Amino acid sequence: MALKLAQIEVEIREISLRDKPAHMLQVSPKGTVPVLILADGSMIEESLEIMHWALQKHALAGNIHAACRMLILENDSSFKQALDRYKYPERVHQYNQQQSQLEYRQQGEFFLQQLENLLQKNTNLFDATPSFADIAIFPFVRQFAAVDSEWFEGMNESQVPYPKLHAWLDYWLNSELFKSIMTKNPTFID
Repeated sequence: MALKLAQIEVEIREISLRDKPAHMLQVSPKGTVPVLILADGSMIEESLEIMHWALQKHALAGNIHAACRMLILENDSSFKQALDRYKYPERVHQYNQQQSQLEYRQQGEFFLQQLENLLQKNTNLFDATPSFADIAIFPFVRQFAAVDSEWFEGMNESQVPYPKLHAWLDYWLNSELFKSIMTKNPTFID
């Protein structure tokens, strides 16, 4: 999303993490995604670093204040850990997966409530206009909502948990920016 916002043209190579292309491992021995190879041959291997690099060319770059950085840090630490365990409880608890999944959802809800509180004041996390935090955090909230969409959507309108967060997520899911990047690419083969 950051690359698209900054109008930076890139060649996207969809890869299978089970069968990583040799070229990817040559340029990035870590073997993780994303990897952005710049025109000068240098590379950036972390999502946030790619966002910082791209958004230096966009108005959102000036929108990275201390509170924004702290929220992203919490997203990337405690919330992401709870999200991973919520999505994959079998990796943590072999026997009572349903109980552990609920426990990890509840851990993640501390962060969701924090986002809901921020959204009580604005349509985006820190202001009326989107910030770096909105772009950085949106994909993780999207994943969290998808684990149990019935729970996230609520049984009826009056039971929707986190109504402001729900509206914020819907906005981003239906945005032209998000739709424009969600094209499926064929898997790259060396």
